Amino acid sequence: MGSNAGFHPIMRCHRRWWPTTVFLGTVLMLSPAPARALNSVYDPLEPVNRFIFGFNQIVDTVILNPAQQVYGVVVPAPAKTGLRNFTSNLRSPVTFVNDILQGERERAGVTLGRFMINTTLGLFGLFDFASVVGMEEAHTEDLGQTMGVYGVGPGPYLIVPILGPSSARDLTGTVVTALTLDPASYVMSNEAALGLYVADGIDTRYQLDPAIRDLKRNSLDLYASTRTVYLQKREADIRNGGSLSNDQNYEDIFSEEFEDSLDEP
Repeated sequence: MGSNAGFHPIMRCHRRWWPTTVFLGTVLMLSPAPARALNSVYDPLEPVNRFIFGFNQIVDTVILNPAQQVYGVVVPAPAKTGLRNFTSNLRSPVTFVNDILQGERERAGVTLGRFMINTTLGLFGLFDFASVVGMEEAHTEDLGQTMGVYGVGPGPYLIVPILGPSSARDLTGTVVTALTLDPASYVMSNEAALGLYVADGIDTRYQLDPAIRDLKRNSLDLYASTRTVYLQKREADIRNGGSLSNDQNYEDIFSEEFEDSLDEP
């Protein structure tokens, strides 16, 4: 197959101007919006979102949950670790660009150093050799976080089919990144990149399964609980896990049991 430089395996369009137009248009649309209280929710599309949320729950019940269960039993732990290391390393260029855009020079240095070490000594990222030699722990940054750092509001809350919770800001960041910065679309065939996304998605569902079960078990309204967790977590991500407000911290969002479930393998 020929070069993938001009195409993404899922979304194909002209790279030169369309993503930039969408990005700038969203910034102009969201930036003037008045700041909202952290605990407020802007969900004008709630009826549509709830419908898509219900659809996603069916997909999860019929496909994703069974797939992650099989994955958990069949795939050995070293292979799971290798997949996570590889995908994390492959995302490093995106994190590096956003570190730079956010003015985080030290974090950008860590990202670049880890990428160089793991791509070479770690066999293209299959092994986290950077941690072995004592480098600082990896982190992730995305374009939605970068826009948030510059004061762009999240805009309407959205539920994306299959992909789940998002916002106008975060979805724009995801689309622009996929069309311009995604390393997989440059170094892999469309089929290989799509396969990697599917495997990564199943692995993510597997890692989050304890937290998802806990949320379902303790929620009177699963849609509202999921919305709260997502929006609060994104605010914490923008602050690199720092304080959300003077009277509310990220830790207040989750119960101790829920935080513990996120750490389970």
